[in-house]
Amino acid sequence: MIIWGGFDGNNYLNTGSRYDPATDSWTGTTTANAPTGRDGHTAVWTGSEMIVWGGAIFAVIGTDTGGRYNPATDSWMATTMSNAPGGRAYHTAVWTGNEMIVWGGYFHDGAGNHYFNTGGRYDPSTNSWTTTNAVTAPSERDEQIAVWTGSEMIVWGGGDRFNYFNTGGRYDPRTNSWTPTDARFAPDGRRSHTAVWTGSEVIVWGGFGDSGFRMNTGGRYNPATDSWMATTMSNAPGGRAYHTAVWTGSEMIIWGGERNGSTTTNTGRRYCMQSGPTPTPTSTPRVTPRPHPISRVRPTPP
Repeated sequence: MIIWGGFDGNNYLNTGSRYDPATDSWTGTTTANAPTGRDGHTAVWTGSEMIVWGGAIFAVIGTDTGGRYNPATDSWMATTMSNAPGGRAYHTAVWTGNEMIVWGGYFHDGAGNHYFNTGGRYDPSTNSWTTTNAVTAPSERDEQIAVWTGSEMIVWGGGDRFNYFNTGGRYDPRTNSWTPTDARFAPDGRRSHTAVWTGSEVIVWGGFGDSGFRMNTGGRYNPATDSWMATTMSNAPGGRAYHTAVWTGSEMIIWGGERNGSTTTNTGRRYCMQSGPTPTPTSTPRVTPRPHPISRVRPTPP
């Protein structure tokens, strides 16, 4: 597992570390040629490199820079800025098997807030960018989710200054085209939720809506039928945002997150889709008061 970057309350970091579960040990990543410290960026794993891109740098929310980290050589190489998407943070990124696709996000400058429905495809083999088509793309937003199905990138949810969306789209890089996702029976609009791809469905869960209420609801989207089905609320975890989710092959496990503006949790549950949609506790609940996650607080430029 490789972690990198973030904001510690005072500084935007360009440091990181590699965790080896076999030895239960950490090894620091080099800072030589590393990207400038930041948070609100994205990262994908290619099979041999970690590619980080975008994010917020002090006084600049939205950079178009990034880097490729090779753990075998503990070295960094910059991603090209030629034809890169406009700088942004709180966007999404997926790895297709040969390209990284970034989309959406937020930029702040002296004129105010700007949201994107644009993106780009980065090919590390040629160190080059290709612009994603914005025609019929979902509306401008940030803090949406994105998954890669094996042939399409599906994005859903997120918001702008005034809206929390329950809409999304499917992007096909082969045709550089978008298809909207059906909003009928979709979960309520939200931000800072999570999503997993099961091999046939996208499961979205949690997040917060326009009232700021942390949700314990979700939905399963089937791209083959362009249809939604709600996830059960029976025995579901308490509502939360900024949590994590992984797919095991048969279950979605969610863990941690923010329960309200000042309380985080170290609880989680397993959503058992294949054996019946009944969440299963992961451990005895315990809630720890803590300040709002700083890395998710958007800094305001001076």
